[in-house]
Amino acid sequence: MQQTRLNTLLDRLGAGIQEQLKNPWRRLATLSIAVLFGVFLGLAISSSAGQLGYLDIVASAVVAIAAEVISALFYSDRWKLRQTLFGEILNALKFGLLYGLFLVAFLLGS
Repeated sequence: MQQTRLNTLLDRLGAGIQEQLKNPWRRLATLSIAVLFGVFLGLAISSSAGQLGYLDIVASAVVAIAAEVISALFYSDRWKLRQTLFGEILNALKFGLLYGLFLVAFLLGS
């Protein structure tokens, strides 16, 4: 790939973001935002699928499969996602999503 000004700018931007996220407090803040966004996604999925009534089973199957795939990728030794920030963010998003769905289920009493 050619080294254009746009490629150089994007490489420097990515390196700068990675450098900023090496700080433990910023990393913790990023993971907290990922968990909160996952809770928001859980609430949004349950409310939008619940409106139609016939998409409940499909939405729950998609969420369960996605959670299992993320867990398999995160906890396998092959991909080494535990050591990357992207993997930690993806796992935190999964935790938030499942927590949001459990929260809605307990609120509805089902």
